Amino acid sequence: MSTRNSVPKLGARNTRQRTAIVNVLREIDRFASTKKIHQELEQRGENVGLTTVYRTLQSLAEIKAVDVLHMANGETLYRHCMTDDHHHHLVCGVCGRTEEIKGGPVEQWARETAQAYGYTLTGHDAEIFGTCPSCQAQAQAN
Repeated sequence: MSTRNSVPKLGARNTRQRTAIVNVLREIDRFASTKKIHQELEQRGENVGLTTVYRTLQSLAEIKAVDVLHMANGETLYRHCMTDDHHHHLVCGVCGRTEEIKGGPVEQWARETAQAYGYTLTGHDAEIFGTCPSCQAQAQAN
């Protein structure tokens, strides 16, 4: 996987607010909601409105500069992409810790399933949810 060492592409509108949002995303090591990202900006003294955060995250998602995770409860979470390569995520349901993982057999399964139904594969999502080792150890200690 190729790793991104710099700020992800900002798109056509490289504004102070957009840069602040991208910086917060880079420093949060887990998926976060728009509201959580907005709260973090406020704590840092950044004057960025919630609507601007929503719009910026949507535009970053459109240019694939952020990973997007759609939760079963309807909430959308965002995270700075650590790689430009196609990948999936292993997400701790307790603390939100996230690992980027390769798809392995999921990739072949997606191709074969699309082909079996006569579809042309244009993409797929596969996220794995569980409890990370740290949260498991903490739960056992309690």
